[in-house]
Amino acid sequence: MRFMDQYKPDFSTREMPAETMTEAFVSLEHLTRNISLIREKIAGKARIMGIVKANAYGHNVHRVAETLEATGIEDFGVANIHEAIELKTGGVLKKSARILAFSSPLPSHIEFFLKYGIDMTLCDTRTLQIANEIAASHGKTLAIQVKVDTGMGRLGVTPETAMEMCRTIDQSPYLELKGIYTHFADSTSTDGFTEKQLAVFKTLTKEYEHASRQTVCKHAANSGALLSLQDSWLDMVRPGILLYGYHPAKNTPCRLDVQPVMQFEATVMFIKTVAAGTTISYNRTWAAPGPRHIATIAAGYADGYFRTLSGRATVMINGKTYQQVGTVTMDQIMVDLGTQHNVKIGDKAVLFGWIGTSAEELADIAGTISYETLCSVSSRVKRVFV
Repeated sequence: MRFMDQYKPDFSTREMPAETMTEAFVSLEHLTRNISLIREKIAGKARIMGIVKANAYGHNVHRVAETLEATGIEDFGVANIHEAIELKTGGVLKKSARILAFSSPLPSHIEFFLKYGIDMTLCDTRTLQIANEIAASHGKTLAIQVKVDTGMGRLGVTPETAMEMCRTIDQSPYLELKGIYTHFADSTSTDGFTEKQLAVFKTLTKEYEHASRQTVCKHAANSGALLSLQDSWLDMVRPGILLYGYHPAKNTPCRLDVQPVMQFEATVMFIKTVAAGTTISYNRTWAAPGPRHIATIAAGYADGYFRTLSGRATVMINGKTYQQVGTVTMDQIMVDLGTQHNVKIGDKAVLFGWIGTSAEELADIAGTISYETLCSVSSRVKRVFV
């Protein structure tokens, strides 16, 4: 009987091997500590919105939001209505949680804000009119937050238009103004531009509150402004990258002792001995200077380890640092173990994290930022919560 006749696996189930090749360890303890440091920094002067967009910067939105809520966070920021619904229906948040979707919605999205009780960002008068009509047709009140463009140049209305929109919202029985906010273009710079943005925003909100004789939640401070500009804290701050253990820039005047929340590890899957002059990987960009042991590690650019890191980064295995060599491929990288080592197949290589190279250091090598490094860790990398 042929081998394949003897071995007929049952593909009707989704049984998988227990061992995974790549893992992103997510320290909920570090996350909790980071939010405590942020809370100490603002000392009760503003409430905190946890920014959990992009699957909580790649860390898993449900576990991160659940952990943040356990520390007292009641406000969450996501990118769009799709992320908002995923978070709202994920079963981890209490009913009191408030969710704001930052993107300007398409008309077809508006009824979903009503259905799920999500705060909708408003950036233009046309959407305002459509939103009012849809809310009226459903006989429900739509929660609105007006986004003001004070210099970011991405989303939002001018301060002048924002004032008119806020008045229109107040006059409608189907719209409720929950907040007014803006976003800083360069919150860690010392050139004064952030202060100008803040001044424009504060003037607008002061005039609105005076004219309407009511107060509204005002927010502007991202991680950079939280650290560098206390006047921008207003009613609520919006830490993002700080939650996950990194600073938005190296030149922030204030530093918090935050710790990385993610550690990206991959399995050593193969080890070979090569002779001097042996070339490694695509385009033969590296040649062994002498006899070498080369380890192949099960992570590549499809997992979020950038191709631009080729031959420029290091990994840590069993507490020792090794140089990555050759071109980073889709699913593997190669590492020079030298002539003597204690590495064996099945060992774990730390690509970045709270030990070895940090996401920020890896980002510097790749010519990017820690935000992108974290968000790029792909979905095929298993998240393990510790």
